[in-house]
Amino acid sequence: MKIQYEEWNPNPAAQLDIERAEEICRRYARQGYDLTLRQLYYQFVARAWIPNNMRSYKRLGDIVNRARLSGRLDWNYIVDRTRNLAGNSHWPDPSSIIDSAARSFALDKWIGQPVRVEVWVEKEALAGVVGRVAEDRDVDWFACRGYVSQSELWRAGQRLAGYLDADQDVVVLHLGDHDPSGLDMSRDIADRLSMFLSPTHDADRVQVRRIALNRDQIDLYRPPPNPAKLTDSRATAYINEHGDESWELDALDPTVLAALINSHIDEVIDPDLYHSQQVDEERHRDLLSATSSRWHEVVDLMGGDR
Repeated sequence: MKIQYEEWNPNPAAQLDIERAEEICRRYARQGYDLTLRQLYYQFVARAWIPNNMRSYKRLGDIVNRARLSGRLDWNYIVDRTRNLAGNSHWPDPSSIIDSAARSFALDKWIGQPVRVEVWVEKEALAGVVGRVAEDRDVDWFACRGYVSQSELWRAGQRLAGYLDADQDVVVLHLGDHDPSGLDMSRDIADRLSMFLSPTHDADRVQVRRIALNRDQIDLYRPPPNPAKLTDSRATAYINEHGDESWELDALDPTVLAALINSHIDEVIDPDLYHSQQVDEERHRDLLSATSSRWHEVVDLMGGDR
């Protein structure tokens, strides 16, 4: 949706950046993705259109802002995943909520699976990518926002213990930056989850699998590097092993992240059990839809007002 709120005549360099942003955003929108400003920025950097520095990031942000206000760029292309309106849901009548329930009704398609999967991502800014693929596969996911809080990891330990009690092994797929803290977060999650499982549970049945961002992916996809954060207490050990460059998860193409998550889910899922749950789910949805379409008969039967 393009809406003009102010006049602006961009110079040729800014106009070229607007056209490039439009091309990138339109391509991802066709695949069902929106982008954060930082994701768009890394698409520019990866194509060598701009240098990788704060000045370039701020300049692109200013251009995108003015392009949207002047009606040159679709408002739906760029999103802020950290600030969202919350509120209650409403329906015009009871039949509408039943119809909504029919469309949203879902069985837990991982019940009975030998392995239970969760996807954890370091950054909330990537929730749109991770959340979409996880929800498509009916997998629970979690934006960690850096190091996971003690409270949330304790809750995770209790939740995963429940899966173990149901005779399911657990795989936590973790995605984070390739920098001193980002790499350490995967270790920290594994250590504290093991601590929060009770002695009666076999911690070896819970696997924290770091699936991104790893060195082989950096070598393959060549995301733009950043200087390693020297102020990080883990910087010395990181630099000794990986050098003085670091890489952000945001720099990977969203389709690459989605394919990566899907491939790891495919490794552990029993497709026949999953399909059986899908069939039952669709049958229940049909029943709810039929109830919604014949709501007036239900009301008459109950002797109430429509």
